[in-house]
Amino acid sequence: MRRYDIDWLRVIAIGLLLIYHVAIAFQPWGVMIGFIANQKPWAALWTPMMMLNTWRIPLLFFVSGMGVYFAMHKRNWKQLITERANRILMPFLFGMFVIVPAHIFIWRYHYNMKLLYTWSPGHLWFLGNIFLYVLLLSPILFYLKRHEEGVVVRVIRKTLSHPLGLLVVAFVFILEVMLVKPVPFELYAMTRHGFILGMLAFFFGFCFVLSGQAFWQMLQRWRWVFITLGFGLFLLRLYYFGMNTPGYAVATESLAWVLAILAFGSRYLNKPGKVLSYLSEAAYPVYMVHMIFLYLGSHIIFQWSVPAPVQFVLLLVFTLTGCLGAVEVIRRVKWLRPLFGLKGT
Repeated sequence: MRRYDIDWLRVIAIGLLLIYHVAIAFQPWGVMIGFIANQKPWAALWTPMMMLNTWRIPLLFFVSGMGVYFAMHKRNWKQLITERANRILMPFLFGMFVIVPAHIFIWRYHYNMKLLYTWSPGHLWFLGNIFLYVLLLSPILFYLKRHEEGVVVRVIRKTLSHPLGLLVVAFVFILEVMLVKPVPFELYAMTRHGFILGMLAFFFGFCFVLSGQAFWQMLQRWRWVFITLGFGLFLLRLYYFGMNTPGYAVATESLAWVLAILAFGSRYLNKPGKVLSYLSEAAYPVYMVHMIFLYLGSHIIFQWSVPAPVQFVLLLVFTLTGCLGAVEVIRRVKWLRPLFGLKGT
């Protein structure tokens, strides 16, 4: 049975990623992580960015693990690896050697640097992680999938169908933070913390779907508790701890937000529609190409003498319009589709 809420959450997460990356361009430290930074910072953006930062990437990892559960329905181990190689590894390699060098070229041009070809995983590091998780976890995932009536799966289902069972999940994420000690927690890209956290989220995402309807019903019953906990811990981080927030508190806040989003999504978004069909297909190529249009737009718009909030809106519209225009080309060109993770026509 297809879960449309998971498709919606994937689309929403990619949309938030695009908005977040646009917002980075208005932070004074943006240039330090390879963005074209505006000379007119917009400091007010940092508050909502702080809220998003703890859960936007973990949510994508959870959703990716859920997607693999459904992908395994009609595939054996070899078929799954082949399908994931085509849908994830090939776009990752293509993006690393073609897409990322394009926006690095724009970045160099903007800052009057020597124009060199430079390849890098860049923002596509997420795809590399996901493919490795599939390779590493496949034996465990297939064991669980093939023994859904076995003792291990029954224990997982019984544990995750009760709210106290989520304390086990929270303990694992808190343990990761306490052992790895990431500074800051939100530094996911190409770090040990990002890799381990992503693999845990990927695995638990799989287990959440494996747990069946009882898990989702439990989430929905407790949805207001999760969102209250997430928002409360965010306010504590914002107004009390600041940059010195303990790792266990950030990990708990991150998980609370994810559980709240999954709960509300399962309750209100599990519906098909033409808009979802289009956006679900568009999300992957938008994720791949958005940095090109973000950097190009930044180079152009940041030269205009208009207030930072106006520049933010213009840059967001420019980036989104460019991405959707690219999608319309990609989806119509047969040989381009697999390079951007789309199925053949």
